[in-house]
Amino acid sequence: MTAEDPVATFRIEAAELLEQIEQSLLDLGHRLDDAGLINAVFRGLHTLKGSGAMFGFDALAAFTHHCESVFDRVRKGEARATPELVAVILSARDHMQALIDGDAPDADGRTILDRLAAAVAGADGGATSVGQDHGWQLSFRLPPNAMANGTNPLMLLDELRELGECRIVARTDAVPPLADLVPEECWICWDVTLVGDVPREAIEDVFLFVMDDMTLEIAPLAAPAVGPEEAPIAVPTPAEAPTIVAAAAARESVRVPAERLDELMDRVGELVIAQSRLSQLAGQRHDLTLRSVAEEIERLAGELRDTMMVLRMVPVSSLFGRFRRLIHDLARDTGKDIALATEGEATEVDKTVIERLFDPLVHIVRNACDHGLEMAADRIAAGKPATGQIRLAARQAGGEVLITVADDGRGVDRERVRAKAVANGLIQPGQSLTDDELLALIFHPGFSTAAQVTNLSGRGVGMDVVKRTIESLRGAIELVSRPGEGSTITLRIPLTLAIIEGLLVRVGGGHYVIPLAAVEECLELPLSEDLRSRGRSVITLRDRLVPFLRLRELFATGTRPDPHQKIVVVATGGERVGLVVDQIVGSHQTVIKSLSPFHRHVASFAGATILADGGVALILDVAQLVALAQPQEENARAAG
Repeated sequence: MTAEDPVATFRIEAAELLEQIEQSLLDLGHRLDDAGLINAVFRGLHTLKGSGAMFGFDALAAFTHHCESVFDRVRKGEARATPELVAVILSARDHMQALIDGDAPDADGRTILDRLAAAVAGADGGATSVGQDHGWQLSFRLPPNAMANGTNPLMLLDELRELGECRIVARTDAVPPLADLVPEECWICWDVTLVGDVPREAIEDVFLFVMDDMTLEIAPLAAPAVGPEEAPIAVPTPAEAPTIVAAAAARESVRVPAERLDELMDRVGELVIAQSRLSQLAGQRHDLTLRSVAEEIERLAGELRDTMMVLRMVPVSSLFGRFRRLIHDLARDTGKDIALATEGEATEVDKTVIERLFDPLVHIVRNACDHGLEMAADRIAAGKPATGQIRLAARQAGGEVLITVADDGRGVDRERVRAKAVANGLIQPGQSLTDDELLALIFHPGFSTAAQVTNLSGRGVGMDVVKRTIESLRGAIELVSRPGEGSTITLRIPLTLAIIEGLLVRVGGGHYVIPLAAVEECLELPLSEDLRSRGRSVITLRDRLVPFLRLRELFATGTRPDPHQKIVVVATGGERVGLVVDQIVGSHQTVIKSLSPFHRHVASFAGATILADGGVALILDVAQLVALAQPQEENARAAG
């Protein structure tokens, strides 16, 4: 096994730092005088600069140094945080990412630095920090593991020397005997007399990244006694280190590459299949020992599966947080006042689903901002607040997660949609359509109601791609729009793409799996009732017409129906349909296998699974089957 590439580790940590910097900047844009946010940006830039230099990213370190210096002035009160400065640093953050990726043109960096200089010139005029007339007396002790964690005491002393005239004394009274000395551990303490007009904050900044674990005392040189403002900083002593380490261990986490989790999920899936076969074999024999072992393995496999599923789940906050920057940029590009509200950020979804949802959501949010929301003047004239609202929300509903993107804009212009559809030959002039059918045209490939092409999309541009992506996730997409009030797009996504609970059914000689989360109820369909309903294919269920599909005919099995068929009622997106099967075998823990590229275009199937006897069962795509049944329901209503 090879050791992890340190540069790869740096790239991962740098991505996390850049994300933290971006979120702090976006918050700072709303609270320009928040000292905590200003310090957070400065610390992030300072850490990124130092880490970049350590791993050989010299261009990154040099570029980041300019941004760090600017925020150093802001936090010292020598310059003000302004919207222009925040916007430039956000652009600089993108350039830093490009420098890490190795595809950053030098011209872009120079342009950003020119903008930065102009923004700083406009931000000057803040108060200047007041320093001490004489200097400071300080004493500090680093934790024993400081050097092992990358802290170089000599560099800290050099930074102190840069602040003013220093007299440094090393105290070695705590150094253990040579026989007990561990070379990697630091037991030397330092007393430093620092003379000069130096603000206390500058000294604290030297120890910014080791402050939590060290002992540091600072007192003014000129003061005869320690006053309340100059009291030594209370920091845990080395004797308290075991408690600190224990608390850190409780929160310890391990970074694991995503592909390793995927491999582990595959192995768990194979184990579930093998466990099912073992349980079937044990049930066929009268060996109590074998049954006992099979039950124990079934329990362990179930617990391992549940643990694995939890490992793969991540909160949607990791997805929603990325849209704060997008909304910030779209507001500047469109000249509109736009606010983002989020809800249900703690809702968890499979990490694979999260990764594949980002691009569709970007399409939807861009369309909502560019074509859905009005300009401030138009909103005020319509009696609305000047600031348009984009709301991202998530909630769990059974085995699905519902993610909605709502705006309070003008809504979809039905007449424009109809005119565009007629012009594109999608419908005939004067053709009668329901409102849902009319809105569904937006998801047709190449359909757009935008009056002109811009760098942003009009509502409908790329929506066919969104629909295909969501359906590839075994999900569904719904659009509701109210003229003058706004639009809401809802994505119905399965919690996981790896293992699902399914209902195993038999149709003719074949077996199929229906996702259990979509199943509402099961009914019996006697042969006599089946014969009476031929040509109609609907049943009345609690005073509501429900269409049903005879899977035996749909799949052309060529077999006669069983005397006592069953109807499995499934639902998705508020629509219900009955699926007629010959037999309900029972619940089945389904490990989903993708269909081959040759079969992926076949409708009605979302994948396949391996049964306990080694056979293959196809997994039904409920959304596709519901769509097939809708014409039958509409015909039945028209006939009624």
